[in-house]
Amino acid sequence: MNIIGVVAEYNPFHNGHIYQIEKIKELYKDSIIIAVTSTSFCQRGDVSIINKWNKTKTVLENGVDLVIELPFVYSTQSADIFAKGAIEILNHLKVDTLVFGSESNNLNKLTSLASKQLTNCQEDIKKYLKDGYNYPTALSKTIDSDINEPNDLLAISYIKEILKNNYHITPISIKRTNSYHSDKLDNDIVSATAIRNNLNAKNLKKYLPNSEIKDLYKIDNSHLFMILKYKIMSDINILNTYQTVDEGIENKIKKVINNSNSLEELILNIKSKRYTYNKIKRMLIHILTSFTKEEAKRIKIDYIRVLGFNEKGKNYLNKIKKDITIPLITSYKNNNSEVLNIEYRVTNIYSLITKDNSLVEREKEKPIIR
Repeated sequence: MNIIGVVAEYNPFHNGHIYQIEKIKELYKDSIIIAVTSTSFCQRGDVSIINKWNKTKTVLENGVDLVIELPFVYSTQSADIFAKGAIEILNHLKVDTLVFGSESNNLNKLTSLASKQLTNCQEDIKKYLKDGYNYPTALSKTIDSDINEPNDLLAISYIKEILKNNYHITPISIKRTNSYHSDKLDNDIVSATAIRNNLNAKNLKKYLPNSEIKDLYKIDNSHLFMILKYKIMSDINILNTYQTVDEGIENKIKKVINNSNSLEELILNIKSKRYTYNKIKRMLIHILTSFTKEEAKRIKIDYIRVLGFNEKGKNYLNKIKKDITIPLITSYKNNNSEVLNIEYRVTNIYSLITKDNSLVEREKEKPIIR
């Protein structure tokens, strides 16, 4: 039996994810599928339009056996840190195969680039950064790569993490069938970006499981911006204490915050050659949630949180739990872990954004069982 790991955001879960699960079941007929998923906030600084519990329910209904939480402190960071947390969790769960979507679907090239990054190329990267390039561009120039699509870049980070730690995990790519950047509803499989940007469309049921549609939040960006602006103004003199607020960017934020009238306007007012749109979005989420650099220095995978499972997933957990060297938990308890306490704090803030007062108490619920 193969133990398959998938790293996902499911923001929201759509036909492309169903396609991936079906391909996995086609390739590995006797397998357990474990998904490690972002919860309230995602890697590109987006607010999740579906909460972690409804997300878990949908994923279990569509073929995944076990759903695990990727903590906020990893899910909202750069590709390498995001990958570090996710792959470490999957390794604890004895996964032997990692399956990911890829624009290029060129596993040999992705593996070669991952190996190249592990060599001593940091000085060249620093040189390009000093010249004003953002990190993805500096890295691309250093390793002379034309790979620049988001899923390929994440795949390189996953493979690099496997190689660096000598994990016994085999990476497998599945060709992505649509563009991450496209916001058009023009096919049976469309991007999560397109769905998020078209939540008022009448025909969303073509692209999503029917049971999920009623669970999607329509995020009010003006409401989000007012909360964020209040937070920035309140902490105007300590912005540089927050994770990813680096290199004096806090001065730019101070300069533009009063004249920015929307979240989009604020991001564009901060944006530069060095600071990409997504990097700024992540940074603003870190400010919003009070995620500090000191906290970031201390983060580690010191528990595995189970969000839900089916019978196969439950049996697998029972089989391996005695061999897992860190606590296996199912709900929030105070002071179990600093990372878990941050997760609880973040859910409180997420509940303000989504205007869903039930979310904080749900942190203490048992996992979803299907």
